[in-house]
Amino acid sequence: MLTLILVILAAVIFEYSNGFHDAANAIATVVSTRVLTPRQAIAMAAFFNFTGALVGGAVASTIGKGLVDTEVVTMTTVLSAVIAAFSWNIATWWLGLPSSSSHALIGGLCGAALAAASGDWSVIKWNEGMWPKVVLPMIASPIAGFVFGALFMFLLLIALHRFTPQFVHSLFGKLQIFSAAWMAHSHGTNDAQKTMGIITLALFTGTKAGSFDDWPRWLDFLKTPSFVLPKWVIALCAVTMAAGTAAGGWRIIRTLGHRVVKLQPVHGFAAETTAALIIQVASYYGIPLSTTHVISTSIMGVGAVKRFSGIRWTVVERIIWAWVFTLPATALIGYMLERAIGARH
Repeated sequence: MLTLILVILAAVIFEYSNGFHDAANAIATVVSTRVLTPRQAIAMAAFFNFTGALVGGAVASTIGKGLVDTEVVTMTTVLSAVIAAFSWNIATWWLGLPSSSSHALIGGLCGAALAAASGDWSVIKWNEGMWPKVVLPMIASPIAGFVFGALFMFLLLIALHRFTPQFVHSLFGKLQIFSAAWMAHSHGTNDAQKTMGIITLALFTGTKAGSFDDWPRWLDFLKTPSFVLPKWVIALCAVTMAAGTAAGGWRIIRTLGHRVVKLQPVHGFAAETTAALIIQVASYYGIPLSTTHVISTSIMGVGAVKRFSGIRWTVVERIIWAWVFTLPATALIGYMLERAIGARH
């Protein structure tokens, strides 16, 4: 029971950190354009992260049973994966880098599963899981964010060139509230499901191993004989992500909202709408996308149309390095933790 409690507690802490780490994904642009105050933006993002977290389940299924062979997964494997992801989240948050919480969790899970299987690489579902739903989207989604963000911004400039700057600023100051809300909703839909998947994986693993057989009957709600998201797990993750978002993520908001490129409401609207659409499509197909990658490159694409030289490429370079190292770093941490924790069980 202790291990399960630790898994759920670690997963909830990770979900909370995901909320404040990725709060910037939804609201950095709406804050930097001064359409909403930071307090208003965070309250809105928390609410729509909550509503998004209640929708769908395809991403949770991918995380829980689509990336590694569940036969080798134990409670300690899941615990190691979550601790690895949380550690990376905290490190990159402290440095103000918008790295991917999704890839941190995926890397930790793959590394821990590899350790549990004594280095047998076949436990990682490469062809049907990792390549099409993680690696390929990891490459394609930032490109899509940049290209579609730039294209959308270019089309908006053509459509709006007859209107006065005051009218455009006023119109998109209102529209950006809706685009930020959609971005927050889509973020909740994709990101909250990852922790739902990892908790359900722990419950499924425990049920299959018979760990809950001797527990009191009032704990039967923990039994998960098939991989189906329990309603209490969905509710727990939705509330936790909303609470984490409400705590804010000021370091990363500052990076995305001010340091990459200076934005106006029309640019913020274009970036948020582009990112929200890409993330929503990915969620439908069960792709655990990095919402951070998508909104960051959407902002860059929009900024490039505004003024290519206005993008601060030194900041962009630091962000890219954080992306590159996330999967291997968390996989290594997860591997070492599983070797250390699993050896004691």
